[in-house]
Amino acid sequence: MGKTNTEFGSRGELSTIIGKGTIVDGHLNVKNSLRVDGTVRGNIKTSDTVVVGKEGEVEGEIRAKHVLLAGKITGNVKAAGKMFLESSASIHGDIKASRLVIDEGAVFDGKCEMRDTQGPDKGDSKSNKSSVQVNQ
Repeated sequence: MGKTNTEFGSRGELSTIIGKGTIVDGHLNVKNSLRVDGTVRGNIKTSDTVVVGKEGEVEGEIRAKHVLLAGKITGNVKAAGKMFLESSASIHGDIKASRLVIDEGAVFDGKCEMRDTQGPDKGDSKSNKSSVQVNQ
């Protein structure tokens, strides 16, 4: 993951790493950030950031503050903050996030709902909402 993004893991509290070649069958609840370079077959929930490396794969739902994807996700993602898809990323599922960045070359097959959940109008019924359907 060649890009630096100050919003992802800025606190340096990466508490869990699923290494390359590791397979986890089951749900994960992580207190801080999580990095996946192996395979997770189950849902992931964290109060901070989930990073899925280029060789990482998640088969399940992800709920996190931010999600940085360079690998593959099969399932839905709910990010309270930013969802970032690098050029090597592949996601087959729906995304709910306040901000979405997609690099050229990334594959996104699903629906997207964007809502400003972190802005000054947090909780306001007049928040910005857009819906996008992308298929490749």
